[in-house]
Amino acid sequence: MASNICWGIEVGAGAIKAIKLEADGDRVAVRDFAVINHPKVLSTPELDQSDALRMALGSLTNQYDLSKAILAVSVPGHQSFARFAKLPPVEPKKVPDIVKFEAVQQIPFPLEEVEWDYQTFVSPDSPDVEVGIFAVTRARILEQLSTVGEFGLTPEIATLGPVAAYNALAYDLEFTEDTPGTIILDIGTTATDLIIAEAGRVWVRTFPLGGHQFTDALVTSFKLSYSKAERLKREAEQTKHARHVFQAMRPVFTDLVQEVQRSIGYYQSVHAGADLKRLIGLGSTFRLPGLRKYLKQQLSMDIYRIEGFKRVTAPEGREAEFEEASLNLGTAYGLALQGLDTAALRANVMPVPVVRETMWKQKRVWFGLAAGVAAAATAGFFVRPLMDMTAVQSAVEPNEIGRVVSTGNKLKTDATDAGVLGDATGDTTASTLLGLLDGRGIYSHLVNDTGLIVEDVRNAPVLADEDASLRLASLSAEYEAPKEVQASASTSRGRPDPRGDPFSGGGLLRVAPQPMMQMQPQRVVATAEFPEKMTWQGQEIDLEGKRRVNVTAEFVTDSEDPEDVAVRISEWLRNATAREGVPYLIALHEDDEKVFTAIDVPVAEPTGSATASASGTGIRRVQRPQNIQGGGGIIRSNPAPGRVNQITPTRSGTTNVIDTDDPQELIREMDKIAPITRPQPAQPATARGGAADEGETAYRVTFTLLLDVPGAAAAAGEGGDS
Repeated sequence: MASNICWGIEVGAGAIKAIKLEADGDRVAVRDFAVINHPKVLSTPELDQSDALRMALGSLTNQYDLSKAILAVSVPGHQSFARFAKLPPVEPKKVPDIVKFEAVQQIPFPLEEVEWDYQTFVSPDSPDVEVGIFAVTRARILEQLSTVGEFGLTPEIATLGPVAAYNALAYDLEFTEDTPGTIILDIGTTATDLIIAEAGRVWVRTFPLGGHQFTDALVTSFKLSYSKAERLKREAEQTKHARHVFQAMRPVFTDLVQEVQRSIGYYQSVHAGADLKRLIGLGSTFRLPGLRKYLKQQLSMDIYRIEGFKRVTAPEGREAEFEEASLNLGTAYGLALQGLDTAALRANVMPVPVVRETMWKQKRVWFGLAAGVAAAATAGFFVRPLMDMTAVQSAVEPNEIGRVVSTGNKLKTDATDAGVLGDATGDTTASTLLGLLDGRGIYSHLVNDTGLIVEDVRNAPVLADEDASLRLASLSAEYEAPKEVQASASTSRGRPDPRGDPFSGGGLLRVAPQPMMQMQPQRVVATAEFPEKMTWQGQEIDLEGKRRVNVTAEFVTDSEDPEDVAVRISEWLRNATAREGVPYLIALHEDDEKVFTAIDVPVAEPTGSATASASGTGIRRVQRPQNIQGGGGIIRSNPAPGRVNQITPTRSGTTNVIDTDDPQELIREMDKIAPITRPQPAQPATARGGAADEGETAYRVTFTLLLDVPGAAAAAGEGGDS
């Protein structure tokens, strides 16, 4: 792994901010950056935060290459602890013991339940030594590492958000012991970090007031929904209503100033003679109209906000975009600096076992190189034997050997004529079972695509302008073999030959709004059609002669123009016919009337306990059992970043021992242990008297996934089958 490149990633409540830095001599260079906004801020009431977070992380890992670089992440200030204390005069070698004693006193948790680190500060005009203790509960950091680990990310550095924000400005503005006393105010979504840098020391305080409180003030004053209030807050500076917006948020401004004044007062009471000259703002909230002017009037000091970074330059061609994003990239900037070992504060709260595992993975590469060198050196001992073997092989064959070979061939011919020898049929059961894994990534791509459809339509004006909703009621996909394979399967009593196409005999995927559903036969209200042909790169393809998957998706919306929603879904599918890394082409009818059709709103009745909703798409994720005794299930693991794991539950029970050599008997026994079930689709509400939400409209959308991708598209799709 390269040690001179680092991605700093801040997982915030409003967006995920990331920046990629590369060490270039004594300077650092920006190689890439990203700001991926959540569709709704995570403080939105009734929003499933974990699913919104996973969707943004999936977008980050899909769009950017995070491999071959150090990863550094932050823990928000309100989810961590920063404590400061003066140390008694002791010998330097005893400082760690004194700091541990202070940590026990300062951290409100047992030390065995937290991950912590510290840093000492010495002022040139004072003999006192101060220590900053930074900590986070082990459960909190492991939860965050588990979330990013789902997308194949293993950070090497984890530190507190305010520490990273200080590192960014200390590097970019070149803080020294003579730098005027500076307050860094990073206003987040739910909390604000206040960092004081003065006379070579740092002090941090976090208080629970942020952008959420400003949005809530607009909700109360103007009687808006939370989403519309959030939009008004962001756009207030560009509208003629800026003054009214400021008046509505004035009480929150007052609370913010009081918290800042309280923090300054406490710091000056502990550090007599502290002279604070300026305040520098970070975070989108500093774009609010009138905020800087109000702070200047109340605090009587110069107020600035970050308009751009001085010691790094943006990637070529993205200068304006980087300058616009710099107000939000401070924490990510500081994280990447710490990963390159150029930060002023180097507190790392990464759990020790995780650090050891990461170091071990890095050393494996060197172990492999050492083994290769050893193998090359050892090979020298075999050069002489190989030369001797070559000499033997070049020798003239004696006549006696030729006579023996001739006699052997005659005996073989006689045995064949007598019917003793014959072709033997190999047992292909093992290779067939391994073949079941072929194409295992197709359905994870499909589920990922449905999530992208819902996200795209939700952000489109057809829904966003009227604050309407869209959910995925059900998703089913069934494999169709080419005509010739179906014809050969019909000759074996209607059962496909398991030694042929590995998709045959199964290939059914069904995702319903809740897991463990009791499905009833469905009354079809209307049926859209699957295409029989498609045109790709000027060539007409007969789909019935190719391997394909027929997909049926049912979407439900409460939009006033539901057909526009269905048209938007159809447009997404047409624009996504072929994409790099996706192992299929999307085919559908040219006529939208054959792609989607209105149906009764589907409602399913749960028969078992369901877990929390996995995403706004209507898909719910089943909790993985901790201990599986026998039976179990087929779990498709390690998906490509941003894609959804699929768990196909099977019957549980004791493990059967198969004692037979007959291939067909083996397959039947495997079917008993792990059958591929085909649940019936959920019945629409009108077919069984269920109640659907008033004003909702449902559409059934049908399309086909072509698995035999021709030409260059096939080469592009090979890498995505994971």
